[in-house]
Amino acid sequence: MQPKIYILGIESSCDDTCASVSVDTQILSNVISSQKIHEKYGGVVPELASRSHMQNIVPVVQEAINQAGISLEQINAIAFTRGPGLLGSLIVGTSFAKSLCLALEKPLIEVHHMKAHILAHFIDNEENKKPEFPFLCLTVSGGHTQIVRVNSYYDFEILGSTIDDAAGEAFDKCAKIMGLPYPGGPLIDKYAQQGNANRFHFNKPKVEGLDFSFSGLKTSFLYFIEKEKKQNESFIKENLTDLCASLQKTILDILFHNLELASFKSGITSVAIAGGVSANSGLRNRLKSYEKQKKWKIFIPDFQFCTDNAGMIAVSGYFNYLQNNFVDQSVQASARIRDF
Repeated sequence: MQPKIYILGIESSCDDTCASVSVDTQILSNVISSQKIHEKYGGVVPELASRSHMQNIVPVVQEAINQAGISLEQINAIAFTRGPGLLGSLIVGTSFAKSLCLALEKPLIEVHHMKAHILAHFIDNEENKKPEFPFLCLTVSGGHTQIVRVNSYYDFEILGSTIDDAAGEAFDKCAKIMGLPYPGGPLIDKYAQQGNANRFHFNKPKVEGLDFSFSGLKTSFLYFIEKEKKQNESFIKENLTDLCASLQKTILDILFHNLELASFKSGITSVAIAGGVSANSGLRNRLKSYEKQKKWKIFIPDFQFCTDNAGMIAVSGYFNYLQNNFVDQSVQASARIRDF
C-alpha cells in the first residue's frame, strides 16, 4: 500500500488569501479569507490586496493545518500559485511558501493558476464524477476566458482565448455601468434569474476561430445605457432584471458558440467548465441543457472549488509531486506566466 501524500496548497493570486491541505486527491481543509476592503473602490486595489495577504497568510495557513488535523511536519510538500495574477499578491504567497519549505526542508511545487482551476475536477467528491481524457474545458474568470483541450494531468492545449477582456471582467464592468457594487458578476446572475433575457439585444463580436472578445460588448452596453438614460433617468432601476438577463444571455451565447464549435472540430463531447465564472447559475444551467440536447458528457465543479481557492492548488501540487516536478528557491512569482 502506497503511503499517503499530504500537500499544503497556498493561493494568493488576487484578493483571496487561501490555504488547503490535501491527502492524495482528497481535501482535508480549504480555508479562504476574502478581502472586503475592495468593495468601496469598485474593484481590486493591488497595493491593498498585497498588504492584506501579508496580514492574513499566517493565520490562514495555521487554520488550514488545524482543520486538517495534522502537523506541519507531516506535510510532504508545499504547492503555491506562481502565476498568473497580481504580482504583489503572488509575491506574498510565493515568499511564504519558499520560506516555509526552507524551514521544514520540504519540496516546493509551483502551480499554474489556470491549470489548477481545471484540475479541480479531480478533487475527490462523491457528488461529482471526474472527466476522462481527453476533454474540453471552458475556463472563465475575471482575467481569463479560454477553451482548453485537456489530454492528461500534465498536457493542456489552448484552442481559443480572449483577445481583450475576459468574460468575468465584462460582467463586472457592465455591473459597474449599472451602478451595482463590486463584485458585480454575482449580482447580475442574481437579477438575471428574475428577468426577460430576450428583452434587449447587444452586439456580439465577430472573431475568427475559437478566440473570444468582450471589449466591444462592454462598449456597446455603455453606449446603450447612456442613450436610454438621456430619455429616462430611471431606466436602469426600472429595467434592471431584464438588463441583467439580456446581458448574461449575450455573454453565454458568445461562450457557447465557440464551445460548440470546438466540440465539433475536435470531435470531443466531454465538456467541463472551470474558473470563477463557472459559479454562474446561467452558465451551469446552459451546460446542463447541452447534456440532453447535444449528448455531451458534462462536468461541473463543486461550487467551493469554482472561485479562487487553495484546494485546487493542493491537488495540482499532488499530481506534480507524483512526477517529482519540484522547483528550487530561485523560483519567482510571475504575473504573466506563460500559458501552459
